[in-house]
Amino acid sequence: MIILKAKKRDKLAKKVKEIRNRGGLPAVLYGPKIKNQSIEINLKEFKKTFKEAGESSLISLEIDNKKFPVLVHEIKRDSLTGEPTHIDFYQPILTERVRVAVPLIFEGMAPAVKELGGTLVREIQEIEVEALPEKLPHEIKINVESLKTFEDEILIKDLNLPQDVKVLRSSDDIVALVVPPTKVEEELEKPIEEKVEEVEKAEEKKEKEGEEEEVKAEKIKETPEKPEKKEKAQS
Repeated sequence: MIILKAKKRDKLAKKVKEIRNRGGLPAVLYGPKIKNQSIEINLKEFKKTFKEAGESSLISLEIDNKKFPVLVHEIKRDSLTGEPTHIDFYQPILTERVRVAVPLIFEGMAPAVKELGGTLVREIQEIEVEALPEKLPHEIKINVESLKTFEDEILIKDLNLPQDVKVLRSSDDIVALVVPPTKVEEELEKPIEEKVEEVEKAEEKKEKEGEEEEVKAEKIKETPEKPEKKEKAQS
């Protein structure tokens, strides 16, 4: 378990800015069997730890030489920089199952992409799982080399999961597949082709109507005008 050191902090809001100015990060520790604690951690150390553990692996949070097995429950970030501004650490009950979202990591090269020129489609990027806190996986790796044709699919039931980890999705949900290049091109070109065809038909209709008008005009010119009848004056 990765160790992350922390220290207790004053709850006063005016102290938060000072913490951030010196490279610290305000945080809170809570759980069903512990009292809420306002703490401070090092920003760089947290970023390094989070990269390894994510939100689905237990971290050993060390405060005053006492260790708490925790999960990163929530990260608040700066809207402009994306940097963490506050962390919520949650200490679960180790004997009770918890639910977390675990990222999927796709590895390898699909033969249907390399040899047939298809496009890999990742239908699911992360999945929610349930397990005891100590059994939670950091990530789930998926080898796409089984996708040899455009008919092949990787389903939820095909995932290689750690023991006692339950996926909270249908076992027949599609995780990944490869689509042929023509299918992608058709979807992109179809609207354009339809519009071009409509324009061409409209132009042809306009040309035809124009030709008919010209013919009518020529016939009118060729037909001599009949002299108007004059009424005889009555005597």
